[in-house]
Amino acid sequence: MLVDDAVALVPSIPGRRAVLGLAGAPAAGKSTLARRLVTGVDDRLGAGTAAYLPMDGFHLSNAQLDRLGLRGRKGAPETFDVDGYVHLLRRVRETLDRPVYAPDFDRRLEEPVAAGLVVPPQALLVVTEGNYLADDGPGWEQVRGLLDELWYVDTPRSLRERRLLRRHVRGGRTESEARAFIAASERPNARRVERGRERATRTVVPGRHS
Repeated sequence: MLVDDAVALVPSIPGRRAVLGLAGAPAAGKSTLARRLVTGVDDRLGAGTAAYLPMDGFHLSNAQLDRLGLRGRKGAPETFDVDGYVHLLRRVRETLDRPVYAPDFDRRLEEPVAAGLVVPPQALLVVTEGNYLADDGPGWEQVRGLLDELWYVDTPRSLRERRLLRRHVRGGRTESEARAFIAASERPNARRVERGRERATRTVVPGRHS
């Protein structure tokens, strides 16, 4: 079971917590799996043993995207604060004596929310997830070395794009606008994500691994 493998990552060496990364294309099911792993570890080892830290909290705000002319590319690597994400990964690995606060992402607002999440001092495992954890572009190439393991979440494109269509329509786009955005932005992003899968420790297929 994947939860067993996550439990095995909980360190017994004082001074540092473990970090498990989940990479995958948009709508692959990374956040669902991450939350399930956190819940499973907590059920086994006690509440607060694991914490969830999504990369999405490091989306640039819509105001910054507009300033940069990148609103139509939202979700591409250049639309994230990669330096902030790398800095936070270093902090959560090494800071054990006080809470570490992290930004979350509100899909209703389509905006990051400062300090929406917390990694409590007792957490020994952080599960982080995002599209570009296996990317080797500027800034992103530092992420892999901060992860104890990196799992690639592999989901068929047809299923991912159905999920994306629902997500964007719920977010306020018309169906035609959503389809256009998927074609112009989400598919190129997915192709880039897929190029990094060889840097992952293993590949997991949601529904096939329990």
